[in-house]
Amino acid sequence: MESETLNCLAEDASRQTIVVGGGSADIEWIESLTTSTSPIFGRVNVVQLEDKASFALTVVNENQDIVAHAVFVDHPIGDLVDQAQWEQFLHKHFSSQQCTSLNTLFLHLFVAREDFATTTYIFYFQDVDYLRAHYNIDNYIQFSQYRSEEHAHIRHFVLKPFLRLLSKHFFKEVLRLAHKSCLYYRTYPSHCSHQDSCVDPLDFVLNYAVPISPRKQIIYPLEELGNDAPSIRLTEEQAPFALSLICRKFLVQPRRNINTRIVVVGASDTGLSFLETLCLCPNLKFNNLALVSTHGFPGDCDHKDMGFLSTSHAYNSKELALIHSNINVVKGKMVSINRKSKYVLVSGVGKVPYNYLILCTGLQYSVPNLTVENVSDPSSDHLQPQPTEQTNPGVVPSNLFTLNDVHDCMSARHWLCANFLDQKDNAIIYGDNIDAYISVETLLSLGIPGARIHLVLPPPEPAVCTFPNSVVENAIAAALKVANVHVHRDFVLAQMNSDEHPDRLTSVTFTKDSEPLHLQCGVFLNLSGKEIDCDVLESIQKSLLLFDDRLVIRATFLTTDSSIYGAGPLTRFSHWYHSDEWSHANFNSKEVGQDLAETLLSKLDAIVENLEEESSVEGRLLPIYKQAKIQGGKLPGGFNFLHVTKPSPTTTTQIVTGGVKTGNYFCIELDCNGLVETIICLSLEPLPISNYLTLYGKHEKLLGQMLRRYREDLLQDLYRNILPFVQFQFVVRKKKVTLTVFCCFFIVKYEIYLTKVM
Repeated sequence: MESETLNCLAEDASRQTIVVGGGSADIEWIESLTTSTSPIFGRVNVVQLEDKASFALTVVNENQDIVAHAVFVDHPIGDLVDQAQWEQFLHKHFSSQQCTSLNTLFLHLFVAREDFATTTYIFYFQDVDYLRAHYNIDNYIQFSQYRSEEHAHIRHFVLKPFLRLLSKHFFKEVLRLAHKSCLYYRTYPSHCSHQDSCVDPLDFVLNYAVPISPRKQIIYPLEELGNDAPSIRLTEEQAPFALSLICRKFLVQPRRNINTRIVVVGASDTGLSFLETLCLCPNLKFNNLALVSTHGFPGDCDHKDMGFLSTSHAYNSKELALIHSNINVVKGKMVSINRKSKYVLVSGVGKVPYNYLILCTGLQYSVPNLTVENVSDPSSDHLQPQPTEQTNPGVVPSNLFTLNDVHDCMSARHWLCANFLDQKDNAIIYGDNIDAYISVETLLSLGIPGARIHLVLPPPEPAVCTFPNSVVENAIAAALKVANVHVHRDFVLAQMNSDEHPDRLTSVTFTKDSEPLHLQCGVFLNLSGKEIDCDVLESIQKSLLLFDDRLVIRATFLTTDSSIYGAGPLTRFSHWYHSDEWSHANFNSKEVGQDLAETLLSKLDAIVENLEEESSVEGRLLPIYKQAKIQGGKLPGGFNFLHVTKPSPTTTTQIVTGGVKTGNYFCIELDCNGLVETIICLSLEPLPISNYLTLYGKHEKLLGQMLRRYREDLLQDLYRNILPFVQFQFVVRKKKVTLTVFCCFFIVKYEIYLTKVM
């Protein structure tokens, strides 16, 4: 074939060559490719297009046959806009301020053979500073070695399925031809309306990309900092997304594929932490991670300010997006475990096979199952509830709610707004924990009068306190009194009546040593007595796993089956550890999940397995966890509450500022070594949670001699006099090293002094 080839740019694995330009002898070949589309677009004058072309691209195979051709012209096609004034039109209707007549071409013609696998890339320059500020990119590349124009974002990727195994070769050529070093790909959650691509999700791209973990963010007091505040480009809110990175290093040394089927049952903090650790493993790519959850993935809906339940502040929307983009989600409830055939039976789905099964369902509030003497006489003064084994409750009244996750809270909120706000019936909340008090505040925030709300508190469990100290407890009690909420203490649920409507609860009866309590009921929220879910309990017992009030595990998380692991509040340690008072419920669930992932990685990663030395005491000692247990929420009175505490605190010194009446109570407790081990915040203002969490475990001297300043009466308000200790990383470009800097921001006499490192 006669072809006036100007320059050969690339050659891929299928021996296809990209050629810039083309001779007149190629016109017949190009016209032959347009015959199949002529009924749609009509006859195309290829000669005229070639004469006007500013840039032409031809792809030929090893036989020098044309398989694809593209023509680019320096103005838009057709008469949609004046060809001399297309810049104003483009800037008005599209985000294209960088497009000018000097750097923009328009595609007027593209034809290809039907059997040709086309690859299309569209790039635009990213706001790299935002990505670097919000994601740990520096953990994977030496950022100072790259110019800003070497970073690009994958917008489209079209490739024949049978050639996807060769994707890394296409990426190499893209990096070379486009003069790029790093490609980024964003994955948005399903509930987010902001989509960055008009094509289907490019899941197979992730096979050659490394997921980048989100960076913990500092919440700055922007108004107080003024001109010293960070740029708005770094602090602006964007739709949450998972970020993946492709660069030459990862294409030359790809991650090793792990096809072991790992099934996690339960979307608890423990299970999510386990999955996150595996997803972020830098040298391994897990292809068969599955999460079995009753209501699907917890990040599939926007649950800000949902209320009803406390939060552990373990995950934000970006971290959830990262996990979701690397796993398969099975929506349903586990109803059976077949240990011999190694599969779990999920309701509405069927069999889910596994090589390793991780049980971390946690504990749930359940529908009360009551057996009461003298039920026929509700007015009896001697109603005594009889304990019964937990069973499936069957039909649940429509106004009876057990809240265990975001989906349950959303359902309850929608039902209340549609069926209860305009009524005059009572709302009954049963439970003596922080969730019950948060639910009261949620009902008040919906506009339900306090006189219609009844908070019934069962007898407290031994050595269990709802609030961290008496100050918080008294403040909440006073707020309930001001809101006219009815509080009934030390009552036990004895009877629930539905009358002639079995699908609706109309009245409930509670019993006490003195006399029973009868209440008319419009809605009932049961937040008392967390237990193992009925179906999970039945699955464990029928599979003959060792069970003693909880699933019995070793210190290495193993159950009596070498393929089944357990973690979280669902479990307890074996008796031969002689530590019945300790369980995973006493520790930070996220840290427990990370430890579980590291334990399983030692079996799956041959490199780690070979480096580890066998210990004679391995598995004989209980693990030691140091991270704090975190609990927060919005309590009655409009108080924003945060409680951060060590698993076994040994407080020796307290630093307390502010008060409940002023709405700025702040308490920090130090151990004998001067380390922060407990943080209690009760404020009417929103709390910068991520800032306060960094205080935990830090020495008081690192916080500007906090204890000395407190004793000298220089700390009047911890919210204002000392902002959280901040640890961040920055790159000194001249020395090309990464340093960790500890900065304290002090506000003294209303003047802000900032320590800066340039």
